[in-house]
Amino acid sequence: MSIHHSPRLLVIVGATGVGKTQLALKLSSLWGGEIISADSMQVYRYMDIGTAKPNFTMRKQIPHHMIDVVNPDEAFNVSLYINMARRIITMPGEIQNNFIVVGGSGLYIKALLGGLFEDQGADIDLRNCYREQLETMGRDHLYAMLRERDILAADQIDPHDTGRVIRAIEVWSKSGKSIVEKQREHHFRDRPYRYLKIGLKMDRDQLYRRIDNRAEHMIGQGFVEEVQWLLEQGYDEKLQSMNSIGYRHLTAYLRGECCLEDAIEAMKRNTRQYAKRQATWFNADPEINWFSVDNFTDMKKLADEFMNEA
Repeated sequence: MSIHHSPRLLVIVGATGVGKTQLALKLSSLWGGEIISADSMQVYRYMDIGTAKPNFTMRKQIPHHMIDVVNPDEAFNVSLYINMARRIITMPGEIQNNFIVVGGSGLYIKALLGGLFEDQGADIDLRNCYREQLETMGRDHLYAMLRERDILAADQIDPHDTGRVIRAIEVWSKSGKSIVEKQREHHFRDRPYRYLKIGLKMDRDQLYRRIDNRAEHMIGQGFVEEVQWLLEQGYDEKLQSMNSIGYRHLTAYLRGECCLEDAIEAMKRNTRQYAKRQATWFNADPEINWFSVDNFTDMKKLADEFMNEA
């Protein structure tokens, strides 16, 4: 596909809670474009409040993609994400559409725009060995192993994301190199789209207050009841989806392992830590054009120039 006729994507990135969704909705309403979520949790059905999905009214007004595509107990990864998202972008008749990719999952965005590093010599036995260690010794043991061997990857991976932890250990064990270094060598060279990246930023203390307030709002919306319903449907707390921020904390509360106040405080703290990891990832990307979250005028000007260029 010629780059001059390839789909055009506006990509909005930034830390959780900074206001990416609101900006995407505002720009989409102006351009008549469609939104592609780049959030590793919004892909799961029934997990609505804790993933801060756009509500059904928003999704009815503006087409959204990559939301509610699998059940909480179904496997999902970055490879599936890029395959599904790219099919949406290249559907017949879609090439003239404006798409806004919005989310905080940096690897999903990087892979969508530039391809995915794949180790062709994946060792199933080795991977199963680490999975057995996960079952017998727990995720803390695996994450400690990763930090000892590959600090670059450990600094970028959530300790609870056991799939990525095992993958990183596997790459290091086979190659003696960090998966981060292997990805850099790959350079994500598969670039089928024209794109512009806009990053949202705000004062850290202000962001942390927004994160804390959003957590309280989620509880008020019925987050506890959402987690209770998921558990009642048989979605085990060991699932990758249920082991995410908020869901694992409220599961611990519902299991009687802590009080609600402690669960909420832990959820807030872990969300702030996640925002810090996101900042580390995105700050390393020289393609991102950074704007203060309240500077809509300059963001729109740059986006208009990109969307209207020949």
